[in-house]
Amino acid sequence: AIRPISDRDFQEIILEGFSDKLETLPRVDNDTVEDEVDGFFESNTEFVFDSDKERVERTISLIPRDRVFRKIVLDAYNCRCAITGLKLINGGGRAEVEAAHIKPVASFGPDTIRNGLALSGTVHWMFDRGLISLSNKLEVLVSRQVNDEQQIRSLINETGYAFAPENPAHHPHPKFLEWHRENCFKV
Repeated sequence: AIRPISDRDFQEIILEGFSDKLETLPRVDNDTVEDEVDGFFESNTEFVFDSDKERVERTISLIPRDRVFRKIVLDAYNCRCAITGLKLINGGGRAEVEAAHIKPVASFGPDTIRNGLALSGTVHWMFDRGLISLSNKLEVLVSRQVNDEQQIRSLINETGYAFAPENPAHHPHPKFLEWHRENCFKV
């Protein structure tokens, strides 16, 4: 929930969050370490199941997203990943596909259907990191910088093109696709 706070409360929050009382983690002397596993060290200590950790609160800045965006994008794509073609519904009846922004909100992309794609989690991650993109004709483009092109191509549906919504007015806008290729895609 978001609510207004007084300037005084805001200052107290900021001062508490950016306190000079930062403590560093204790250093481990390598002479006392007995076990090494894949570069991680741990001394021979008693098994601990629960650990008391201090919770640290942080102040962050986010651009709020329109909650309707997910619904309209998933409806347009019939809850199916545009790249893989998979339509997975979990046990709770919720689609396991995400509404991805072509031009991200962080780059001032709008929460509009023409700036959205329905993507499965892994494909969304690859799209956001520029490992895949789309041509204006919706051909799936794979970056030459990927470490295993065949594995990525195996995720793409057999047509090699993204599935588009039935309604042409809901297709990804070429300006957003162009923005993604120029600003995200790793050629």
